[in-house]
Amino acid sequence: MASVVGLLEERELAARERVEVLRAEADRVLAQLAEAETGWQEWVIARQRAGEVLSATPTAPREPALVETPDDVREQEPGPAVAASAWVGGRMVPVRQPGSVLQTLPEGYREIMRVVTEQVGPDGGSATGCQEIAAGLGLEPTPARVEAVRHRAKRLVTRGWLTEPVPGRFTFPGGRGAGS
Repeated sequence: MASVVGLLEERELAARERVEVLRAEADRVLAQLAEAETGWQEWVIARQRAGEVLSATPTAPREPALVETPDDVREQEPGPAVAASAWVGGRMVPVRQPGSVLQTLPEGYREIMRVVTEQVGPDGGSATGCQEIAAGLGLEPTPARVEAVRHRAKRLVTRGWLTEPVPGRFTFPGGRGAGS
C-alpha cells in the first residue's frame, strides 16, 4: 500500500506537469496574439494612410472649432480632416490624434465623453463604469442600455478617446492631464 506522502507526491507531480503544459500553451497563444496584433496595427496604419491620401482633396475653409479636453476648453483651428475612422451605425467615429476636436464625434459619443469628464476625479486616476455613465446620460439602468453604453465606450477606447485600465472602467488616456 502506498504511503500518504507518496500519494501526495504523485498528485503534486501531476499538477506540476499540468501547469507546464498550460504554460507552454499560454506562451504559444500569446505569441500568436502578438503576431495578430502586429498584423492588425499594420492594417490600421494602411487604412490611415489611405484616408490621408483620400482626404487630401481641397475643402472649403471651416470655422474654428472648440477643442475640449478633460481640463479645459479652448478655441483652435481645425486640423486636416480626420483620416482614420470607423463606421458605427451610420456614424463615423474618428481616431483620436493630437489636436482632435470632440465635435468630430457623433453626438452620442460626445455625450459619453462629457459624462466621463464629469465623473472622473480631479486627480485623473479614477475611472468610471458603464452603469455610472448610463446614469449620467439619464438612461434607465437596464441591461440593454448599459450594454449599449459599454459598446460605445469600448469603441471610444479602440479609437483612442478613452482608456479601459480595468475591464468595464473607463478614463482618459494618460489621465486628465493628457491633452487632446
